[in-house]
Amino acid sequence: MSTHPILQAGKRTYLRHPVSADAEEFLALRAASEEFHRPWTPAPLPGVVPNSESFFAQFLAGSKTERQERFLVCRSEDARILGSINLSEIVRGSFQSSYVGYWIGVEFANQGYMSEALKLAVEYAFETLGLHRLEANIRPENEPSIALVKSVGFELEGYSPRYLKIAGEWSDHERWAILND
Repeated sequence: MSTHPILQAGKRTYLRHPVSADAEEFLALRAASEEFHRPWTPAPLPGVVPNSESFFAQFLAGSKTERQERFLVCRSEDARILGSINLSEIVRGSFQSSYVGYWIGVEFANQGYMSEALKLAVEYAFETLGLHRLEANIRPENEPSIALVKSVGFELEGYSPRYLKIAGEWSDHERWAILND
């Protein structure tokens, strides 16, 4: 298991915050999975080169702030990094809501790891952070991602035309949400 604090653990996966020592493994996994994720990945922030040290530094700097938390999804049997889940734009007050985003390395896709990890992230968001609502925005043609959120209990709330810029094009997205009821 991990030598780093575990935030939420399941049978096959656990969530933890990233640390600087994760850079090499994290960046290698992202680079190996770049083609797999290309249709779904928004452009990085200006001045940040994808899968670079500056990319990881930006990821690490935002791993636990008032407005966001980023988790590494790790495999229980060997502590390997499998992917990442992000809670972003956490809003408190009467809203208690956040967006959720995620990715998994190509070699670990379609093996049930992300399904377990996303359930863990939802539990953490609701039980530890006290959030009421999580929202995932997904391109309609991303059938595996839609199947994933459905399996965790998210429900389709609506459709957002030209919602997010992907590969230089404004892309339509479906809004999926889960409530802490």
